[in-house]
Amino acid sequence: MNPLPSLYAKFFGLQAEPFSIAPDPRYLFMSERHRDALAHLLYGLRGGGGFVLLTGEIGAGKTTVCRCFLEQIPENCKVAYIFNPKLTVPELLRTVCDEFGIAVAGEDDDSASVKRYVDALNAFLLASHAAGQNAVLIIDEAQNLSAEVLEQLRLLTNLETSERKLLQIVLIGQPELRTMLARPELEQLAQRVIARFHLGALTPDEIGPYVRHRLAVAGFGGTMPFDASTLARVHQLTRGVPRRINLLCDRALLGAYAQGRKRIDLQTLEKAAAEVFEGTVEPAAATPAASGSQRQLAIGAAAIGVIAAAAWFATTGARKEIPAPVAVAHPVAAALPASVPASSASPAPLISPSISLGLLREADAWAALAQGWHADTAGLGDTPCAGLKPQDLQCFRSDGGLALIRQLDRPGILTLRDESGQPAYVLLVGLGPQTATVRAGTATQTVSLVALSKQWTGEFATLWRTPPGFLSQPPARGLAPETADWLALHLKQILAEPSAPLTHNLDGRLQAQVAAFQRSQGLRSDGKPGPITLMQLNRAAGVDEPRLEPRT
Repeated sequence: MNPLPSLYAKFFGLQAEPFSIAPDPRYLFMSERHRDALAHLLYGLRGGGGFVLLTGEIGAGKTTVCRCFLEQIPENCKVAYIFNPKLTVPELLRTVCDEFGIAVAGEDDDSASVKRYVDALNAFLLASHAAGQNAVLIIDEAQNLSAEVLEQLRLLTNLETSERKLLQIVLIGQPELRTMLARPELEQLAQRVIARFHLGALTPDEIGPYVRHRLAVAGFGGTMPFDASTLARVHQLTRGVPRRINLLCDRALLGAYAQGRKRIDLQTLEKAAAEVFEGTVEPAAATPAASGSQRQLAIGAAAIGVIAAAAWFATTGARKEIPAPVAVAHPVAAALPASVPASSASPAPLISPSISLGLLREADAWAALAQGWHADTAGLGDTPCAGLKPQDLQCFRSDGGLALIRQLDRPGILTLRDESGQPAYVLLVGLGPQTATVRAGTATQTVSLVALSKQWTGEFATLWRTPPGFLSQPPARGLAPETADWLALHLKQILAEPSAPLTHNLDGRLQAQVAAFQRSQGLRSDGKPGPITLMQLNRAAGVDEPRLEPRT
């Protein structure tokens, strides 16, 4: 290894190289997109078979996300990981068996070999299922798979019992993988994709946190060597792609070290870019005061950054459970119940510049939301939450923002500010990567998240269904007996392991199982079944509850 990086590391007070392009999970910067990508992979573990698809540009961080995913896989899950998929069908099956540790006796012609490997794999999967274990096959660089191999993978998802499919397959690849799966001959495979996510680049507002995060993990404790102007230029030069950021920042630190400087100026950065990117550098903006449209784009990017930051860092007393740095995103969302009609927007909705609906009173918003839960809304008056409790529905409020909404994946009430600054309300019924669909009365409107941020305070409220015997203030020993029994039975179903004995209180074993479930959902694993845990438990158990409409 070139000794110079080690010298600059020492010069800057670093214990390791902060911008290595090796996929080290310790350095994973969890942007909202990276959290969603990891959440989709974790959701795939509970998907009951089929394919999970993760795509992204070269250097976007797919492999690093995958390594982080591998570190969080439960002990009862067996994993086969293939990173060189340029294989024939027999070679692929042989590799899968090798990765799972399946011994297959003898070699024969290709057609016989395929059957032998499939039979051995099926026996292995059945034995694993009988032992309460799951099996996941992860294929990296999946854009290199041939159509023949993809078809064989589809056939592997046919291995099943009467209860569930036995093999979950995760495909990770570059954007052309999505194009491949759109081919008519692969339509059957595409229909088995239960979750998909495209990992985009970092926004301008995420460059600074990303660079600081990498430096901090490497042990840096001094003054940030990149100022705001150099970070803005880093984003322009790298287009927000993490691998390009790493290459550029590494070379810039080396250049600063060679000059004996602790700060990186634009001249040093431009020289580093010329060396790293070999003439493909985009020119810097002519002046800071660019066109009005450019300023609007910058304002828009900053607004999205504010939403993401508020979503991630905001905590309140009302929100007892704070998601850990891995927020679990929604699965493929189900439609709202008939009582909350589907959005009238088209598959490619018109995106409005602002919310122009007639806004609701808070009590009316709660009544409209409750209709989606098939609740009796007659007589709720101005105290809807009290009126809904006898129907086993609880109100939940938070200012956790966008990340929490994506995690809970359920319609809710957004608190807006009208022109006079007074609070007013709309229902959030759909959420996409960059848009939100809101409703007031019978009118529905789709707006960009940037536009939403100008009117939304960050406050969100929703409903959730309580388990039997649920008490808002549980007794000193933990839970009501009916709630503890319900919890034990559902954890048994979800965790696929023996449930704790029904001791009618939150004992040590039941708490451990609650904590295990919380970890699987990206929540703080304190073993206490608060509202967020119970909401996610309802969803994992298949309780019929309203979901947000997915948006592209």
